[in-house]
Amino acid sequence: MSASRKVVVTGIGPVTPVGTGLDDFWAGLTTGRNGIQTIARFDASDLPVKVAGEIPDFEVSRWLDAKEARRTDRYVHFAIAAAKLAWEDAGTPEVQADRGGIVFATGIGGIEWLLTQHSVLLERGPGRVSPFMVPALMANAAAGHIAMILGLTGPNFCTVSACASGAHAVGEGYRMVRDGLIDLAVVGGSEAATLPLTVAAFAQMQALTKNPDPETASRPFDAARDGFVLSEGACALVLEDAERAAARRARVYAEVVGYGASDDAFHITAPDPKGSGAALAMRRALDDAGEEPSAVDYINAHGTSTPLNDAAETQAIKAVMGDSAHRVAISSTKSMTGHMLGAAGAVEAAVLSLAIDRGQIPPTIHYETPDPDCDLDYVPNEAREAEVRLAISNSFGFGGQNAVVALRRAS
Repeated sequence: MSASRKVVVTGIGPVTPVGTGLDDFWAGLTTGRNGIQTIARFDASDLPVKVAGEIPDFEVSRWLDAKEARRTDRYVHFAIAAAKLAWEDAGTPEVQADRGGIVFATGIGGIEWLLTQHSVLLERGPGRVSPFMVPALMANAAAGHIAMILGLTGPNFCTVSACASGAHAVGEGYRMVRDGLIDLAVVGGSEAATLPLTVAAFAQMQALTKNPDPETASRPFDAARDGFVLSEGACALVLEDAERAAARRARVYAEVVGYGASDDAFHITAPDPKGSGAALAMRRALDDAGEEPSAVDYINAHGTSTPLNDAAETQAIKAVMGDSAHRVAISSTKSMTGHMLGAAGAVEAAVLSLAIDRGQIPPTIHYETPDPDCDLDYVPNEAREAEVRLAISNSFGFGGQNAVVALRRAS
């Protein structure tokens, strides 16, 4: 194994409810744009939840030809769009095919295709089920399609760890570049699970907000929060060996410096109320970065807007940050994007990159009523100009799975 190398972010491709493309996405976040709307893709009148983070103006024809679009799930459409945006943003880098890898996450995969084809089976019989169903629904489909489009033949796999999936993808790609296994990685996550069945299922487990008002539905850390808002979208990042990026004069947003992972081993869906597993992942990310907690300027919180998660995450931040807990700026961009499940960690790694590069911290919008159990600085309602040298992003998933990535201003 070669010596440890510096890894930098040279491309970002967001496809989100607050904006598609880097500039629209960042403008949306820093102006507090609310991406939550009344559900429009299907009739939600019989459902207990009426709001979601949708991308109603997504034009698949911009990213795929008609034949491929028909044979692939919406989550793959988002993933391909995100990867193309990130690749273009990185300057369409030239890399030896087997030295470029892909780690692309999803929490649920091609569930729309699964549901559609199940209806075909019941209504028209097994002979009418599409031969494209399996490659459309499988979780690794997005990674495979991106490899074919970009021509990368190096390591290629999908991380599936619920809401930690996207952060795991970023962390695993970072490790492969850092350790010299590859020179460049396209990492990210995609999700398109905003469907009647999934809305009903998440609602039945009391995970989603019952608030029908899009303007106040996602309110992380607020005392009135009552559940998360299900969203769709994707984000890709290009991670690259720093020396290689410098040699081709690539724009660098930030350096990826740490990755930590853990499990609560507590409950299949509820977080450990003490935040012990989350704190362990945060410490491991900072240890990997060789940084002290006091050096952290910004935390992009998992911040789902559920009563249990936000309180447990606050405890974890206090346990790790100590005396710095009340000083560090914390925000949940899920207040604007909603919860994009397997894509969330990748979206939020992009937020870190841009906060570092542009000296702005996005707000936690819809924050009105303080909660005694959540008493830190959540950057309420308005973006903040700030010098961000070191930042971390928290992602915690069902199954107790935690992933944290740390980014630093590139030297």
